[in-house]
Amino acid sequence: MKKKVALIYGITGQDGAYLAKFLLKKNYVVHGIKRKSSSINTFRVDDIYKDPHLKKNNFFLHYGDLTDSLTVLKNIKAILPDEIYNLAAQSHVGVSFQLPEYTAQVDALGTLRILDSIKTLNLKKKIKYYQAGSSEMFGSSKPPQNEKTFFYPRSPYAIAKIYAHWITINYREAHGIFACNGILFNHESPMRGETFVTKKIVKGLCDIKKKKLNKLYLGNLYAKRDWGHAKDYVRAIWKMLQLKKPKDYVIATGKQHTVKYFVNLVAKELHMKIIWKEKGVNEIAVWKNKKIIHIDPKYFRPTEVDALQGDYSLAKKELGWKPMISIRELVKDMVKEELKN
Repeated sequence: MKKKVALIYGITGQDGAYLAKFLLKKNYVVHGIKRKSSSINTFRVDDIYKDPHLKKNNFFLHYGDLTDSLTVLKNIKAILPDEIYNLAAQSHVGVSFQLPEYTAQVDALGTLRILDSIKTLNLKKKIKYYQAGSSEMFGSSKPPQNEKTFFYPRSPYAIAKIYAHWITINYREAHGIFACNGILFNHESPMRGETFVTKKIVKGLCDIKKKKLNKLYLGNLYAKRDWGHAKDYVRAIWKMLQLKKPKDYVIATGKQHTVKYFVNLVAKELHMKIIWKEKGVNEIAVWKNKKIIHIDPKYFRPTEVDALQGDYSLAKKELGWKPMISIRELVKDMVKEELKN
C-alpha cells in the first residue's frame, strides 16, 4: 500500500517534532519546512533525521518561509502531500506586541499563502489541510470555551490567528478544500521553548536548585490556563484529518490552573519547599531563607487574558479523543528532562 505523505510547516517547533515522530510511527513519509538560519535549530528532530541519500528514508527537510509565497507554492507542488499541517507561527504572545506586522505576515497571511497554493495548484481533491488555532483567540470570553464561544482577542498574535481561522473556513466553503481548524489550548512538553512561561519556570527552578541561578522573574501569577501535553495534542491534530468531512474542534483538558499553581507543582517535584509572601507586584517566593521568585511588571501584557479553560466534549464525541497526560505528569516529564540536560 502506498504510504501517505505529510508536509509539516513548523517542523522544528515543539508540535512539529512530536507530530513528525507520531506520523513516522504510522508509516508516513514526512516532509518538514524549516527557515534558513545561521544557526542550526533542528535539535528537536535530530533523532529522526537521516541522510537524504539513503534509500529507506521517510523524513525530509526543506527550506521555506511562510512569508515567501513563491517557496510555499513550489514546495507544495514538488512534494504533492496528502496532508498539510500548518503549525508554523510567531507563537509568542508577548513578542507579538513588539512585532505585530511580522506576526500578521506569518500567522495570518502565511495561512492564506498555503491555502491559495492548494487552490492554485488545483489540489483540493488530494490535499487535506490542518490549521493550528489557539485558545488565545478566545481572549476575554468567559470560560469554559468551546467551538461556539465568540472570539475576543487581546493580542496581535490572537488577532492574526483569528484571520487564519476564518480564511481556513472561507477556503473550505468557497473552494471545497478539506480544511480543519484545531483550537488548541496551552500545551507544553520538555521540548517547549525557553521563553514560554512553563519552560521558564521549570528551567529557572532547576537552575536555582543547582545554584546556577539566584532569582527567577515572572509576570502575572494569577493568569489561569488550561495546560495539556503536546504529545497528547498531536494525536487530536492527526485525527481531524482522518475525518470524511472537515470540521473545527477545541482541544483541551477541561481543567484550569494558575501560573502560581504551576510554580508550586514544579517546586514540589524538585522537593523545594517554597513559601509565598507579600501581595501584588511585591509578591515573592522564599526558599531556604532566600527570595528566589520575584514579580517583574514588564512581563505583564498590555491587554491581559485572565482565564482560559477549554470544553473538548465535541472532540471526545466525534474524534474519540481525550487527554491522557495530567498536569502533574506533564510537570514531572518537563522537570526530569531538564535535570537530565
